[in-house]
Amino acid sequence: MSITTKVETVIENFHGTEVQDPYRWLENPGANEVKDWVDEQNETTQKFLAMYSERAEVKERLTKSWNYPKYSVPQKEGAYYYFYKNDGLQNQAVFYRNKELNTSELEVVINPNTLNEEGTAAITNLTFTKDGDRLAYGISLNGSDWQEIKIRDLKTGQDETDVVKWCKFSSIAWNEEGTGFYYNRFPEPGTVDPEDESNFNKVYWHTVGTVQEEDVLVYEDAGDKELSFSPSLSDDYRYLILTVWKGTENKSRIYYKDIKNDGEFVYLLAADDGEYSFIGNEGTLFYFTTSHDAPKRKVIAVTLENPEQEQWIDVIPEQEDVLSFVKIINNQFVICYLHNAHYKLAIYGLDGIYQREIPLPDYISIVGVTGKKSATTMFIEYTSYLVPTTIAGYDFEKAELTPVFKGSELVGTENFETTQVFYPSKDGTRIPMFLTHKKGLELNGENPVLLYGYGGFNVSLTPAFSPSQRLWIEAGGVYVVANLRGGGEFGEEWYKAGTLESKQNVFDDFIAAAEWLIEQNYTNSKKLAIMGGSNGGLLVAACITQRPELYGAALCLVPVTDMLRYHKFTVGRYWVTDFGNAETNPEDFKFMYAYSPLHNVKAGVEYPPTLVTTADTDDRVVPLHAMKFAATLQAAQQGDNPILLRVEKNAGHGLGKPTVKIIDEQTDMYSFLFKTLEVKI
Repeated sequence: MSITTKVETVIENFHGTEVQDPYRWLENPGANEVKDWVDEQNETTQKFLAMYSERAEVKERLTKSWNYPKYSVPQKEGAYYYFYKNDGLQNQAVFYRNKELNTSELEVVINPNTLNEEGTAAITNLTFTKDGDRLAYGISLNGSDWQEIKIRDLKTGQDETDVVKWCKFSSIAWNEEGTGFYYNRFPEPGTVDPEDESNFNKVYWHTVGTVQEEDVLVYEDAGDKELSFSPSLSDDYRYLILTVWKGTENKSRIYYKDIKNDGEFVYLLAADDGEYSFIGNEGTLFYFTTSHDAPKRKVIAVTLENPEQEQWIDVIPEQEDVLSFVKIINNQFVICYLHNAHYKLAIYGLDGIYQREIPLPDYISIVGVTGKKSATTMFIEYTSYLVPTTIAGYDFEKAELTPVFKGSELVGTENFETTQVFYPSKDGTRIPMFLTHKKGLELNGENPVLLYGYGGFNVSLTPAFSPSQRLWIEAGGVYVVANLRGGGEFGEEWYKAGTLESKQNVFDDFIAAAEWLIEQNYTNSKKLAIMGGSNGGLLVAACITQRPELYGAALCLVPVTDMLRYHKFTVGRYWVTDFGNAETNPEDFKFMYAYSPLHNVKAGVEYPPTLVTTADTDDRVVPLHAMKFAATLQAAQQGDNPILLRVEKNAGHGLGKPTVKIIDEQTDMYSFLFKTLEVKI
């Protein structure tokens, strides 16, 4: 089932090293020959999967397991509670409201399923006015990071005529009166060179009822085109705050201006010495979280009159656990800590005095916490590997948790368990790992194991429920998540230990996880599959090129694989602080070329059965990475193990993917695993 791909070698010189790029022509997704090649790849993949006799049953069981009501954490705005609900198999969750916070008499606010026939319109940004009478919301199509912002009058249920374009990773900050908002956007296409369409971010003011051409420029930095700005307003609506950031760098600055007196912007925290996040304020006393002198983050207070560092107050000092996020609710700090890659929630006074921990189950992720500064109730959304999203209300006065929406009865937990272990990596570093499986699992070296990882961009892998993973463990599989360096599980130092010249640590951690699972008799190399997406796709791609004999199958999802050219496409330049730049820096080139998956595929090697996935309109990790890598693997493969490419049409990096596409994709992925690992369902 191999495909022979045309070779048109381009040779580039990187600091004295000539590097061949035989499939450069695949970088043009609009070309007819590329489209034809993609169609041939998809046809080959589908032919292989069609040979799996249980594929229809996999889809049927996945569809059944997906079919339960799913709710988001509610938020109180004006007289209403707002929340998302998906009845079960709707392509997109519908945004509802009601006054009594129950599941009857729901009023539809926005139904994205009616916005286009394909079901790929997703709501990406929701921001209410102070009085709850207006809502700004973003719409993304086909999984794109780009969004258009519209405004809905919640008294009439109708949209205003306003449309705000060229927004990506944008924030919206309404003024107190609800007559307009601050937002950040990129240049209109055609006004800058194509490679700069994700540069030159600016902050504008938009007045409701006007056209975008009349928006007022509020702030730009023409001297540094790579800076982006996220506007927000202080609790008293007096100060406009800009969080200033560059790509995925774990640093930020804080600028502010007094909008009551139309003052100039003040560079409050601008030394590029850490990450700063605004929490709230009491007059001129501002609260922030920061990583400055605190790799696991802390809460500080800064006064606008005396903002010098020596005047900062450590309100809640750095703890042993990583501070994940902070909100002010009921005029108290609600603090989420990351403890060994799962979450704890605690309450502190604004004076920094510890009050209590909120009693939540072990091994969970906090998905969301909502509540106003003066509210006496907050809502908490959490999940685990065994239980879908649970939503509870917390009464501050009674210190009680109460379930809000009824959970799914489809999912029982009594026969399954999640445990956590720590294993040694190549250099002796202890790495945490979650294992979820049936109770009483026999360690006979024959269990099918699916090992998942990410390891980058300060992202923490914490427990999460998935119907697909549930199908896997019901079939006797073990689902494993390794918390690799490069993530945020243990703070700044843990993150930095998996970036730039230390990126190989991430691959070593993942390889060590696979070896541990075999050594501990959970499985063997023929029954061990690895999976990862995006930066995790890079992880899988690097690991199969470095240790191909270690795995029985690989799911390499929307991967980054060409480490020499990734920064040239869409938002790839954001990732330079994690990966490096091989084009401009000779030292970066050395370590990036050493692990770049695309450049480390070797002819005559037997690679494991591998399914590489991408989407034709992915504008975050462009499809060229998956396509060039698949072509290279197919040309080099020794033996009969399939190397397959699956290209989703009219889909992006995963944002807003409709349920029907998710189930189809998961059916293909798990059919591939069940077939290649010979797992009976």
